[in-house]
Amino acid sequence: MKEKVILAYSGGLDTTAIIPWLKEHFDYDVICCCIDCGQGNELDGLEERAKLSGATKLYIENLVDDFCDNYIIPCVQAGAVYENKYLLGTSMARPAIAKCLVEIARKEGATAICHGATGKGNDQIRFELGIKALAPDLKIIAPWRMTDVWTMQSREDEIEYCRQHGIDLPFSADSSYSRDRNLWHISHEGLELEDPANEPNYDHLLVLGVSPEKAPNEGEYVTMAFEKGIPVSVNGKKMKVSDIITALNELGGKHGIGIVDIVENRVVGMKSRGVYETPGGTILMEAHQQLEELVLDRATMEVKKDMGNKFAQIVYEGKWFTPLREAIQAFVESTQQYVTGEVKFKLYKGNIIKAGTTSPYSLYSESLASFTTGELYDHHDADGFITLFGLPLKVRAMKMAELEKN
Repeated sequence: MKEKVILAYSGGLDTTAIIPWLKEHFDYDVICCCIDCGQGNELDGLEERAKLSGATKLYIENLVDDFCDNYIIPCVQAGAVYENKYLLGTSMARPAIAKCLVEIARKEGATAICHGATGKGNDQIRFELGIKALAPDLKIIAPWRMTDVWTMQSREDEIEYCRQHGIDLPFSADSSYSRDRNLWHISHEGLELEDPANEPNYDHLLVLGVSPEKAPNEGEYVTMAFEKGIPVSVNGKKMKVSDIITALNELGGKHGIGIVDIVENRVVGMKSRGVYETPGGTILMEAHQQLEELVLDRATMEVKKDMGNKFAQIVYEGKWFTPLREAIQAFVESTQQYVTGEVKFKLYKGNIIKAGTTSPYSLYSESLASFTTGELYDHHDADGFITLFGLPLKVRAMKMAELEKN
């Protein structure tokens, strides 16, 4: 009886070519697993394509709600943004996919998992760290790193390899952007983006929305409600998280929200340039932050910002299934107990403009913040506070003056 391998299958040219390659070089039964994290019509026709390419079986697993509830929301609550710009769209999805691949491998009694990530990117790390953490006994096959047996170096090579194995598929050798899409975002790499000196060709590139220049000339007001840091409604309509993100994607795409052009530092040591479209995610992150401004105290916000940066690094580096991620997430969840309220904002040509925030747990006191004197604040108290708060500065200045004098 042949051993089984689970292939993380997207239906694209790379993973299609990997099916006959696995059978030829390892004599495996190839079981394809396509994991739906909200990539839309990219899943159309996959079963026929997988079988035609020689797969024994195809799983299509819908993880949209799991992805939203258990991976996206913890990152939103943490305020996790990598290098101040990247909202972790691909990074968050990989541990969810890795977990599902392991579950299918156990169900099928497979001995190996194969992925099509390249040897230069981050995804190989994210997939493999997830698999190692959840199933250290499973073998991992990464064709693009096995240059002694994986000899294909271009789309033309892969198309020709498929033809030689009796697989005639509707792929072309035309150059296009390298993209990754899920419910949260779509990423773009390649073509003119490979040179940071080039401006992105947004008319050719954008998928989820328009550029701010082409957005409507009229702004649009949006209201969101949160309960304990979790979004529960948009414009008064209660929805589950995945539907909220879908609705925000439509609104954000319409108004040119969430387009980021970044040169980021990959885990493997090189810099890469890409454009990310995250329309709904950008709105959700901003709305959540606006509510936290009203509810969280200063000291908690300071520490939470540091923890959010660390959380982003952990997710980016593929270390989701680690004690550190669990510990930081536990801290973040404790801060969300009172992040409940309503946020209103206006979307206008790439901007999210505040239009009012309310919460039953607001720490904002109008009487304290105003310039009038109230019962809780005596202006004279500031004298002693400033004296003590500035004492180290004064002592140092006196000491320096004494040294200069001598």
